[in-house]
Amino acid sequence: TWRSPFSVAGSFFIIPSRSLLGNHPAQKGFLFGSFCAIISWLSQQKGGIMVQISLQNVSKSFGSEVIFSDVTAKIEDHDRIGLVGPNGTGKTTLLRVICGELEPDDGSGEIARGADLSIGYQKQNCGLSFEGTIWQEMQSVFADVYALERRMKELQERMAQENTPALAEEYRRTEDAFLARDGYQIEVKIKTVLTGMGFAEHGFDKCVDKLSGGEQTRLAIAKLLLEAPSLLILDEPTNHLDFATLSWLEDYLASYKGALLVVSHDRYFLDKLCNKIWELEDGTLWEYKGNYTAYTRQREEQDTRQKKLYEQQQAERAKLEDYVARNLVRASTTKMAQSRQKMLERLEPIEKPHRRLKPPKIHLEFETEPVKDVLDVEGLTIAVGSGERERVLLSSAEFNIQRGDKVAIIGPNGSGKTTLLRTLLSAQPPIKGRITWGRGVKRSYYDQGSDHLDQSLTVLDTMWKAYPRLYETPLRTALGAMGLTGEDAHRLVGQLSGGERARLKLAIICLADSNVLVLDEPTNHLDLPSKEVLQQALAEYEGTLIIVSHDRYLLDRVPNRIFAIEQGTLHQYKGGYGAYLRAKAELGPERAAAPQPKTESEQKKQYNRGKEQRREDARRRKEYTETETLIHTLEEELEQIKAEMAQDSVQNDYQRLQELCALIEEKQGLLDSAMERWLTLSEEMGNS
Repeated sequence: TWRSPFSVAGSFFIIPSRSLLGNHPAQKGFLFGSFCAIISWLSQQKGGIMVQISLQNVSKSFGSEVIFSDVTAKIEDHDRIGLVGPNGTGKTTLLRVICGELEPDDGSGEIARGADLSIGYQKQNCGLSFEGTIWQEMQSVFADVYALERRMKELQERMAQENTPALAEEYRRTEDAFLARDGYQIEVKIKTVLTGMGFAEHGFDKCVDKLSGGEQTRLAIAKLLLEAPSLLILDEPTNHLDFATLSWLEDYLASYKGALLVVSHDRYFLDKLCNKIWELEDGTLWEYKGNYTAYTRQREEQDTRQKKLYEQQQAERAKLEDYVARNLVRASTTKMAQSRQKMLERLEPIEKPHRRLKPPKIHLEFETEPVKDVLDVEGLTIAVGSGERERVLLSSAEFNIQRGDKVAIIGPNGSGKTTLLRTLLSAQPPIKGRITWGRGVKRSYYDQGSDHLDQSLTVLDTMWKAYPRLYETPLRTALGAMGLTGEDAHRLVGQLSGGERARLKLAIICLADSNVLVLDEPTNHLDLPSKEVLQQALAEYEGTLIIVSHDRYLLDRVPNRIFAIEQGTLHQYKGGYGAYLRAKAELGPERAAAPQPKTESEQKKQYNRGKEQRREDARRRKEYTETETLIHTLEEELEQIKAEMAQDSVQNDYQRLQELCALIEEKQGLLDSAMERWLTLSEEMGNS
């Protein structure tokens, strides 16, 4: 008989029951204790997990400018690390140091690389020869395999004429090497990756130098996936990818055998893929366990805790200093004051809370409410081009948007999302159909481009052009809230970065007092902190929102309706992006479409069901939080037990090792049960 398996440091063990360990108590104790000692040793070896690369107190500067300092981190097998931080904090520099393209500062620390480490680093259009076709470019990854295949054919031809033992042995060795490289599956691998990365529709015989910049970036990623290095480093891999390609890439990387280090502004991508987050800010690298959502929660908790501890100590220090100052010179209280003085000297200083770069402040408000039916569209058909080149993008679309709705429009690149927005705003005429805006509607439009901005104007003059009757102070206040402070107001628009232009356009919208916002890719060019602030502002906005976005993290949290343009037809879905995916997978577009208006009695029943559902949701959320806390507690207890097992004083104490092994098994069982309940609650909350 065997006891149930459990894990230590990522490896699984099956412990024999005591019946297999002999009958004599000493024998049983010795064997079981020895087994626990082996487990303890394995736990110190990280369960066979190999460290791909390790950084110890590494710093990098350019001249007098310090990019980062004293970075200590490591990347192990199967790590899925997301590297985040504000723009310009040195993320790419850190990647180049890890890859060996840049050397760290002299004497700043050391970098240790595993003996079998191979690094694949994706940069824009990196690693392509541009001389052959797409298929030939992918074949170049397996040049050694094709060489083995050619040698096998040569040996087969020679063996047909002269079958000697030496030729047979060489053929066997060559075939073994070919099989070890999975030679017979090479073309299947190439086709799978190229199809997943969206090249099937164009054909594989297209020349690489004829591809667009975005297509070349996708091809470079595809090539790296086929090379399968032990450490794959991707810098903004989600740029230029549509939803289908993104989903395929996420699934492929989830089962990738090596380690991953990814720089991305796609929070949904980081959420789905990563099990660690590295945050580089203000020259310091911070590590958090879990995905992006877990990182944001931990960071907030850490900042709050650090601030509280710091303030408590400062208050205690001030109190002690005040007592010493008032009582040190008085004979009756000198000894007590000296005692307080020693307490002050022994007080271990708590670091001041980490000063984070300030994200923009976005407040979206309005005074006048529009009518209930904000927008009504009937039989809308839109197209681009004219004459023989006219291409219909959307046919016979019908929808109604009511006050307070938050509608996201999604679809493949080129499906007509921006054209639909421009048509709704009368910037271009429809082919046919009727568009009716309700009374009292005041709209603001965020264009994903900057063509409407005068490049020759300053930032402040651009604000004055939008609001000619306002004084300078409110305009500068709005700009300052977006991080455009001081001399930034006198810079030319043409000199601004993409992120700065995005914040300028948001500043204009924040002053508009609009009850309807029409936004086209507002998170483009924004760093992660700015995206978080904008998402929060849109979630709290009480007006009506129509937004085009590829930001799936935002799409999952802000909209209450999804309009998907699919093959020239507009389909409507209830809920956010997650609900859209479930509806697509389970119900199909027709059954998931927005329901017809309910009768009054149906609405009343729906209201009562809604109250019950809200109570159930509240109970589920409470249990979810409690279960999550339990998981963290059990994980910490397991780490403490493993740390105790690793102590030299414990490794020779077989009785204690036996107790600790039993305790690990008990805690692991509780943790597994808690994880199962947590996953069940997560699914229920996602479906509610």
